[in-house]
Amino acid sequence: MSLNNFGGVLPNSIANLSTQLTRLYLGVNQISGTIPATLENLNNLIVLGMQANLFTGAIPTSFGKFQQLQILALDENRLSGQIPSSIGNLSQLFQLYFSGNKLEGSIPPSIGDCQYLQYMDISQNSLSGDIRPQFIGLSSLSVLLNLSQNSLTGSLSVGVGKLKNINALEASENNLTGDSPETMGNCLSLEFLYLQGNLFQGIIPSSLASVNGLRRLDLHKTTLSWNCSFHSFNLEFIIALVVGCSLLFSFLPALYWRRKPKKKSPSAVSSINFLSKVSYETLYKATSGFIPCTLIGSGSFGSVYKGVLDKEENVVAIKVLNLQQKGASKSFMAECNALRNIRHRKLVKILTCCSSVDYNGNEFNSVVFEYMSNGSLEEWLHRENQSRSLNLHQRVNIAVDVASALYYLHDHCEQPIVHCDLKPSNVLLDNDMIAHVGDFGLARLISTTTHSSENQSSTVRIKGTIGYVAPVAEYAIGVEPSRQGDIYSYGILVLEMFTGRRPTEEMFKDGFNLHNFVKMAIPERVVQILDPALLATVEEKAPPAAATENEVNYVSGYNIEINAEEENINSEKLGKMSPYVSKCIVPILKIGLACSEESPKHRMNMQDVTRDLHHIRVDIR
Repeated sequence: MSLNNFGGVLPNSIANLSTQLTRLYLGVNQISGTIPATLENLNNLIVLGMQANLFTGAIPTSFGKFQQLQILALDENRLSGQIPSSIGNLSQLFQLYFSGNKLEGSIPPSIGDCQYLQYMDISQNSLSGDIRPQFIGLSSLSVLLNLSQNSLTGSLSVGVGKLKNINALEASENNLTGDSPETMGNCLSLEFLYLQGNLFQGIIPSSLASVNGLRRLDLHKTTLSWNCSFHSFNLEFIIALVVGCSLLFSFLPALYWRRKPKKKSPSAVSSINFLSKVSYETLYKATSGFIPCTLIGSGSFGSVYKGVLDKEENVVAIKVLNLQQKGASKSFMAECNALRNIRHRKLVKILTCCSSVDYNGNEFNSVVFEYMSNGSLEEWLHRENQSRSLNLHQRVNIAVDVASALYYLHDHCEQPIVHCDLKPSNVLLDNDMIAHVGDFGLARLISTTTHSSENQSSTVRIKGTIGYVAPVAEYAIGVEPSRQGDIYSYGILVLEMFTGRRPTEEMFKDGFNLHNFVKMAIPERVVQILDPALLATVEEKAPPAAATENEVNYVSGYNIEINAEEENINSEKLGKMSPYVSKCIVPILKIGLACSEESPKHRMNMQDVTRDLHHIRVDIR
């Protein structure tokens, strides 16, 4: 019933609608008066959209009885009074929109009990008091926290460092004081930070230099100053001191309740970050019945289909999982909800999941991901048509992107995640050729949902893919997959990216593998083993002068004997490539070697890998 210009008062009789109703859309009308408290009778609501109307009065405290509610949109009305503490009872809430009203009082700390909350926008009200640590440290907030244009006081709590997954934080145009906390450097997924128009003092925290994805930082109309050492970092983000208030909604998803949603092109990368749980019927229609032409991939976990959801034509990837164990749906959904809260700009976003039955009565479990328009790294490295190939800078960027994602999974998730199956087909490229790691957490998902009983060990063990999996001893029976196994897979992936050789090629046998092939060639004969497609992309202009020996030795400790035979390579291409060799290619291949050492204790960790790769990328710009 949204977008119909309905007027008048909402009658109490609306509560007589079926209690099985799950979605009620009343947004963008001219409905006035108070919100009927009797709405609490519709206790199965998942979505309640009443935004952009003329509602007055208080938010009913009875809304706290909506135990299934995932989306609550009351923004752009004339509501007054306080935010009821009963909102904290909405244990399934993902999105909360109260902006553009006349709400007063403090933010109830009970909101911190909404453990699945990802979006929270309470801007443009008259809220006052301190920012309570109970919700500013809500780790599930992964997309947006907007507190701007209120009258909030006190300091920005050090608890903000718990927002490790947050993409956008806006606290502008308030009366906040004190220092900007150092813990902001823990917000590793942060891209947009707006703090302008406050009373902050002191120094901009140098820890922000570690937030490599930060794209916008607005601090105008504050007295914060730069730390002279802040500029000594090799910053990978752009700091923009924006003159004027920047609205976050210019980059956020055009969700269904906005006044003027933009039409998305089916071929474009989907920008949606959230969907409520979807039905089998919805996914069936999105893929035209899972017909073969929508199949875009398959693997050990299941099959992947390209689908188009809803009227906005959002393109998604739907992975239908092979869960052998009956009755696994409960643990499947719990695990999906946990994985959906994991957000990082270099991970493929999990949008939603489905646990249902298909039209034949069989259990159906699937995960819906954002769609990546440029396919997988596998397709780019080994495509039959070499008319388009990855150049050196693209390969370096992909190596950095994948390392950043693994570093996050291993060291910055509340519960560390081991990927277990890292390989080129699980590295996906978006419209801007930015790499995103896919299938993360699916090993845990499968093993969690396929156990047979408490008294019987699971027969399902994710061992990875031949060629990329660590040596057999690490995955012996009873040994859990480890971070070191992922690091080994990453090392092999890096070596494959720059040599163009799969680790399963026929030449690799009898103890001779891709690791040894590269180790024998560096540094003197490294150009002979490079991917011919990479040589073909070398640009005419040379890079900066060759690095010093100290700059090259990011990884040390190798005594390499060169035994490889020279190959016939075009001398002109060799001449153009040679300036890059010592500055970039040799250091990266050494990182690949250090990660793929046979002994786990000799492998690099992902923190060091990420740091060294950033140095290399800066040097060749």
